Amino acid sequence: MTIAEDLAPTGVLRASINLGNAVLAQGTPDAPSGITVDLAREIAARLDVPVEFVCFDAARKSYEAMTAGRADICFLAVDPAREAEVCFTAPYVVIEGVYVVPKDADFVTPSDVDSAGVRVGVKRGSAYDLHLSRTLRHATVVRGDEGIEVFLAEGLEAGAGIRQPMNRFVAGHPELRVIEERFMQIQQAVGTTKSRRPETVRFLRDLVEELKASGFVAESLRRAGQSDASPA
Repeated sequence: MTIAEDLAPTGVLRASINLGNAVLAQGTPDAPSGITVDLAREIAARLDVPVEFVCFDAARKSYEAMTAGRADICFLAVDPAREAEVCFTAPYVVIEGVYVVPKDADFVTPSDVDSAGVRVGVKRGSAYDLHLSRTLRHATVVRGDEGIEVFLAEGLEAGAGIRQPMNRFVAGHPELRVIEERFMQIQQAVGTTKSRRPETVRFLRDLVEELKASGFVAESLRRAGQSDASPA
């Protein structure tokens, strides 16, 4: 069995794309773009197979498609809860999770948010939902379709999300501010199922390292207008 037959058994590489993370993907399900789309196309080209994009609006849906066999590769944050089902490459880009709070709130650092009585809005199933659910000791996680939406709708004390869209949101809402210090570093990687052969996983890992070293990742981020995201 070749790597192409192992990774794309239908003859088409089915790539699960999360359009809910604007750093990683933009556009529409019919015409997606961004770093994850570019990576999927390059992987397919190396395998000499067509690529098909299976698009979702949340990481948890992208993950579920991967584990249910409806996708061959995914682009997700590395997390222990996901590693039970998914083999990951090293990260190709690193983004940051930050809190948004009311402008007059007393919170200065992320550790201030982890206090009794504090409720933190998160996007259900996101990397920061998984992280905060595991690490917060005193604050309570409140899940919704978007962290900022549940934060506003329920009048919570804080909302969690990715730095770039949080900064853009706060720029139009002077009553809010971002706590500048990150509460987590989110390592975005290429993943596939644990059922793949070792040489297939090694192919993906080696290719990601090549594309980082060659400048492919940095150039893709630049084209997508995401130059403030850091290639890993």
